[in-house]
Amino acid sequence: MDQHLIVFIAVAEKQNFSRAAEELHMTQPAVSQYIQAFEREVGTRLLERSNKYVRLNKAGEIVYHHAKEILGLYTKMQRFVDDATNKASGPISIGASYTFGEYVLPHIIARMLDQYPLIHPSVAIGNSREIAELVLGHQMDVGIVEGDYRNKKLNIEAFDEDRMYIIMSPKHPLAKLPEKVKMSELEQASWIVREKGSGTREATEQLFRRLGIAPNKKMEFGSTQLIKESVEAGLGISLLSQWAIRKELSMGALQTLDADEVPFIRKFSIVTLSPYNTKALDTFLDLVRANK
Repeated sequence: MDQHLIVFIAVAEKQNFSRAAEELHMTQPAVSQYIQAFEREVGTRLLERSNKYVRLNKAGEIVYHHAKEILGLYTKMQRFVDDATNKASGPISIGASYTFGEYVLPHIIARMLDQYPLIHPSVAIGNSREIAELVLGHQMDVGIVEGDYRNKKLNIEAFDEDRMYIIMSPKHPLAKLPEKVKMSELEQASWIVREKGSGTREATEQLFRRLGIAPNKKMEFGSTQLIKESVEAGLGISLLSQWAIRKELSMGALQTLDADEVPFIRKFSIVTLSPYNTKALDTFLDLVRANK
């Protein structure tokens, strides 16, 4: 593996020669020499330097993006070579959307490590769009995304369904209605929604279209946990996965709302880039598919 790429990526991410040297267990002069040699090889300066910071310039951003892809491909190649003669073992990088990653994935990983202790997973959590982009950029081996995600460059496999419910505080005015809520009442309510790019936000917008409503009162939060706390505090209502609200429903902190088109059904999908998987990744995928 090209050490120049490794050093360059470390400096770009740490934005500091000293911190990059510490991470790489090198001296600062050695790091500087690697960067200078790499810039000569590329034929242009890649970093803007000052006494306070080190930042990528335009050329540096281009090189950084491709360097990450190159190292990702090299790592994947090495895993395939190792797999040729060994059983399921080694690292796998997993990306997952918030709902699946925070409420389902930990249980799958626990079962995997119990059966295959030589597999070493690393996990990144983000919204569905972010996870798919990491897989596309060779920075994740596999992603789990929510909703009807489409990308012609990725292999996408729907493997399970997720039931989503409108939730509210037991003290919310809609919780005291004697019958099914009316569309006008849903439209006038304050909604707490996830950020754009999130599978949960996509599902919420689809539900609005199916119900024929366009709520004006919307607050956008970037965390499922924050949404649950806010709904419990009475700030509004929201649409969340069954996986995310199990504890709160059992404790009586939240309750579901009876309305048309609810529960809303969406898909969980596996996204990969390469048709070839390591034994470790195949093992993980088998466990994901079996988790129904």
